[in-house]
Amino acid sequence: MMPRIAKMTAKGQTTIPKEIRLALQIKPGDLLLWDNAGNGVARIRRVQPADNDYLSALEGTLGEWSTQEDDEAYRGF
Repeated sequence: MMPRIAKMTAKGQTTIPKEIRLALQIKPGDLLLWDNAGNGVARIRRVQPADNDYLSALEGTLGEWSTQEDDEAYRGF
């Protein structure tokens, strides 16, 4: 894919070039994650919305792993 240039507005907005939108499968309303990679480089990726029902169910199972022994056993991982 050829690099594309887009201009930023005074409000900090820009248009994501069509080829990039298609390649990342971005559509209106999608969430985008911006990451400063350093040296003047930024990365962007599409973020999948969190499955809140799954995360809530998972959270209920994590209490058994919150002891001092667990902290010591998994320190450094």
